[in-house]
Amino acid sequence: MNSDLIAGMAALVAADASPEVLAVRGDVVVVRVADVVLKAHEAGTDLAVLAQRLRLAADPRLGELLLTPRSAPAIVLGRVVTAWPMGTPVPQSEPEDLPMEAAGRMLAALHRFTAEDFAPPVPLAGAHPRMERAVRDLTLDTPAAQLVRRAFTTLPAFDNSGTTLIHGDWHLGQLVWRDGYRLIDVDDLGVGDPAWDVARPAALHAAGVLDAEAWGRLLGSYLDAGGAGVPRDDPWSVLEAPARALVVQMAARALSAAQRDEKELTEAQEALIDACARIVSTHEPKPRG
Repeated sequence: MNSDLIAGMAALVAADASPEVLAVRGDVVVVRVADVVLKAHEAGTDLAVLAQRLRLAADPRLGELLLTPRSAPAIVLGRVVTAWPMGTPVPQSEPEDLPMEAAGRMLAALHRFTAEDFAPPVPLAGAHPRMERAVRDLTLDTPAAQLVRRAFTTLPAFDNSGTTLIHGDWHLGQLVWRDGYRLIDVDDLGVGDPAWDVARPAALHAAGVLDAEAWGRLLGSYLDAGGAGVPRDDPWSVLEAPARALVVQMAARALSAAQRDEKELTEAQEALIDACARIVSTHEPKPRG
């Protein structure tokens, strides 16, 4: 852990601050100082693009959906650091206790905005690059890793023609409570295909990780609130391909994290590897340029 980076992050709040480390995921570091959360983003983060995403997050029209950044991003020891008000994470409890209805309504509200609602430049959502980066960063050469790569070859070429505002990396871990539920981690916020925001829980459902009742609550509340990302009569007509891509992404991330942390896969992560096996058995590889 980079103690100099952590100290430099804390100094953005107060010179004598005593930071609490909340999370370390690869080279991403999250610390808390009093009521402020500071995040050192991945090495190589594009400062200009992230600043565009933060500008969207600070738009007052999104104030009841996204947590508002406290300030412009800073640079600490060469790393991009952002500051946020503290929120209470959603407990990862039993499925029946998860705020699926609130989450569905929030996604539907977010998806009402388009690129035309904001002054340019409006960044492209980072969903596709995040998925591809997860596979590219997978350095293992095990049967499970090879399976993930084979599943990746079945994916179609995704375009970037969508104009709907999407989170780009949505899951329940991106919800916190601060005067109501708010979305956090806007690293991939931008315009794109709204089906990608719904596709991650769809992927978890398809992999057997998220039960049918919880998935139905989320999808139903999204559709009832006017969510435009998926058709009510056939949601899987638009969810299948991005859900398959996100199974691949989550499986690749799980293998990389297990290697980094020297841990065994969890039961849920094993289910994602099994889902990759089903993908390979039912889909042919696609030619990729």
